[in-house]
Amino acid sequence: MRDYFIRRFLLIPPTLLGITLIVFLITRVVPGGPLERAIMEMQQVDMGGGRGAGGPAGGNMAISDAQLEELKAYYGFDKPALVSYGLWLGKVVRGDLGQSYRYNEPVWDIIKSRFPVSLYYGLITLVITYAISIPLGILKAIRHRSLVDNATSIFIFMGYAVPGYVLGALLLLFFAARLEWFPMGGFTSYDFSDLSLGGKIWDLIRHSTLPLICYLVGSFAVTTLLMKNHLMDNLAADYIRTAIAKGVSFRQAVLKHALRNSLIPIATTFGQNITLLVTGSFLIETIFDINGFGLLGLSSIFDRDYPVVMGIIFIASLLLLLGNIISDALVALIDPRIRFK
Repeated sequence: MRDYFIRRFLLIPPTLLGITLIVFLITRVVPGGPLERAIMEMQQVDMGGGRGAGGPAGGNMAISDAQLEELKAYYGFDKPALVSYGLWLGKVVRGDLGQSYRYNEPVWDIIKSRFPVSLYYGLITLVITYAISIPLGILKAIRHRSLVDNATSIFIFMGYAVPGYVLGALLLLFFAARLEWFPMGGFTSYDFSDLSLGGKIWDLIRHSTLPLICYLVGSFAVTTLLMKNHLMDNLAADYIRTAIAKGVSFRQAVLKHALRNSLIPIATTFGQNITLLVTGSFLIETIFDINGFGLLGLSSIFDRDYPVVMGIIFIASLLLLLGNIISDALVALIDPRIRFK
């Protein structure tokens, strides 16, 4: 098993190489890149001022050839795509993700400033999801078709059917705009630094309640149903009936036999949730005006801020690959029959 995980870790660099290379090449061919946007802005300034910037470079171009070459050099379009990718990769190896076009700051500093917000929501969502979904799934499987199962299924299917961002808009409209029980958005209030410790905690709770509900509805429903369905399948298996026939109590059969096998599908999806700790949901962050990792990625795509986009892709891909390895380790830990070779 040790050799298997060593090989998995050794596969991370070439996998990251392939992912980032594909994304980097896409940024070179997608229309409306930073170079085109800069030329368009300069043309608009030229039209507004009524004077050309050093003479036309050809056609309707409002900038000179020298200015065009400077723009290409600034945005890294003065070299072939593979050469530019090699230069970017060399910076990444040294821990430099580049410089943002929009913010004119190091990409790592921009991403690092968004980590606390996304990590806050991601950790709370992950803990609450597993802390409630697993016990609830066990209860629903044991009490199948009972009043408890039917009543909870209504809310679970509603949460599964309604997207988080749609629910967020409805919650904002009713609880924030109409009833004014919660703020309209943001991570904290403007006077957060002036509040006492208790005031800061209460302010954080008020700002976090509605976004957390939206984060939880989807993952909560999926994990609960996954737990219930697999536990019911294991409870109907022959080995459970054999254990009960030999004198094992139903409680022990559930907790010591069926539950362990039912946790395997939960463990396989755990690694994917690691990525959600930081990436979050850009739609939910947009609705609630949360300055997190997801909103940064969306705005970077719209602004064609390719260094930030590449930095986000690199970090998200690395977390996903590490999460898959963690999932394999959890599966091997839960099920002793599984041995990776």
